[in-house]
Order: sequence, then C-alpha cells, then structure tokens
Amino acid sequence: MSLKKQPDAGKLYETERLIIRPVSLEDKDLIFELYTSPKFIQYIGDRGIKTVEDAENYIQNRFLPQLERLKYGNYVLITKEGHQKIGAVGIFEREGLDIVDIGYSLLEEFEGKGYAYEGAQKVKSIGMDEFGLSKISAIISKDNLSSQKLIEKLGLKFKKYVTLPGETEELNYYETE
Repeated sequence: MSLKKQPDAGKLYETERLIIRPVSLEDKDLIFELYTSPKFIQYIGDRGIKTVEDAENYIQNRFLPQLERLKYGNYVLITKEGHQKIGAVGIFEREGLDIVDIGYSLLEEFEGKGYAYEGAQKVKSIGMDEFGLSKISAIISKDNLSSQKLIEKLGLKFKKYVTLPGETEELNYYETE
C-alpha cells in the first residue's frame, strides 16, 4: 500500500442546514456514487470512474492537487441533521476556461430541496470573499434547465456558448458580472 499525500482537511464552513468541508480521500464512496449516477453522466459527463478505487484515484489526482495549490476546490456537503454526505460543490480550474468554474452535484434523493443552491451560494462566497476571486463562471448543458435556474439565482449571467477542449457538446457559459 502506498502512502497517499493528503492536505489538511481544511476549514469547515456552515450554512443553515449544511456543513461544508474540502473533499478528502475518505469521500471516495460519495464521489463514486455521484460520478456514476445517470444524471451526472448525462449533464456533466463520464469521468471514467467505474470503481470506488477509481473515485479515490480521481480525488488523489484531480481534487487534492488543486486544493493544495490554490487552497480551494471541491467541497463535500454534509447535512447538519443526520450528518449525511449528500453531494459536492466545487470551484474548479478547467482547461478551455479563463475563469474558474463552479459546479455541483447531489445524490438524487437530496435534489429539489434547496441544498445545491445553499451549498453553491456558500462556496461562491468562500471563493470570492476568502480567496479573492473576482469572477466565477459556470458551464451547463443546454438541456439542464434546473441547473441554469440555480446558476442564475446565484447571480451568474449567460454570456455565450462554449465547447471545451476534447469535447463535442456545446455548453451554456455563465459568468458573474
């Protein structure tokens, strides 16, 4: 077994109903469940995660390096009541985008309850207030209407259509004013 380097779990944040903390290797089961859900694959894309070990490697190779370098990245959403891991919200560097991108996903049974907005609003404020980000963007599938409404509620405005490098789908691109 190799030793896996992992940054300090970092600061905990809270909202009315959520505890929000940086993702860690212990979240591999959640990431596996989120990233293999049909809605995630449909609206966000297949990240090649087929096993829990793939999820752990994704955290190790994609999420943790950004957290170490920038001190922000992907955050796990945990309910205050029951302490259930229900999803994730993150601010990500993405190839093909000049401005960091906010993204989120919830386990299906927690959708439609306002958790995504609550978590995304807090993570957006963390990025802007604590890390000095002047702008945040979002990319959303054209047919993901609920995500479009959430992003607009967060104060991002539609700007244009974009296609990321290596992808074929044209996405809606939003940005803070």
